Amino acid sequence: MGKNKLAKFAYMEEYPHVFQYPYAVLQDKGFDMKGKWNELFFGNNNPIVLELGCGKGEYTVGLAKLFPEKNFIGLDIKGARMWTGARQSLDEGLSNVAFLRTHIELLTYFFRQGEVSEIWITFPDPQMNKVNKRMTSTRFMKLYCQILSDDGIIHLKTDSNFMFTYTCAMVKENDLPVLFETDDLYHSEPADDILGIQTFYEQQWLARGLNIKYIKFECPDKDNWTEPEIEIEKDDYRSFGRSNSLNQSGK
Repeated sequence: MGKNKLAKFAYMEEYPHVFQYPYAVLQDKGFDMKGKWNELFFGNNNPIVLELGCGKGEYTVGLAKLFPEKNFIGLDIKGARMWTGARQSLDEGLSNVAFLRTHIELLTYFFRQGEVSEIWITFPDPQMNKVNKRMTSTRFMKLYCQILSDDGIIHLKTDSNFMFTYTCAMVKENDLPVLFETDDLYHSEPADDILGIQTFYEQQWLARGLNIKYIKFECPDKDNWTEPEIEIEKDDYRSFGRSNSLNQSGK
């Protein structure tokens, strides 16, 4: 591991708004703030919004600035990337931001049922060959339902036509209420501030002439989930072995 990464990890150990819990510790002691994020950390009763696979944290920090009446938590396993947003939010004195370094599969160790009001999934790896690894697959939807409120909302923003087509099919197959949907975000209405925040890699996708897709839908708790039976053309501009800089979150 490079010295720069080691330095960033060392800094984050001291940041009061960054939480890093190895799986062994979670199994042994659990997480003290589960169900108590607002009470013990944010000090208010505002809605909690997660960004999954937050990368450098541009969206987490950008949303926190736009919506001071909400609390935002960026989650990623890549701590060296997360440091950027953690440092920025600390320097700017944002009190409604936190970062959590963990695997998405461990969400229920950190949040109780109904504790989260919204989830943002920004530019995930579309996992074109592995359904269960797609962050909008029914496997993950079942997980999200365990922490979302009854009227919880999921946002997906992606450059991938494959990921967008799959997600729309999954939403339709499971009769999930769609609040907004477009396959060309920046030439659609409404293009409000919340969608205008652009990550570093999103700007690269746009520079390559790729449309950005977006869907916003409700995620009610369900007993039964069904995977869509659909053939989807794979993205021709992606390799199946993506570089480290674009894995998981695509940022």
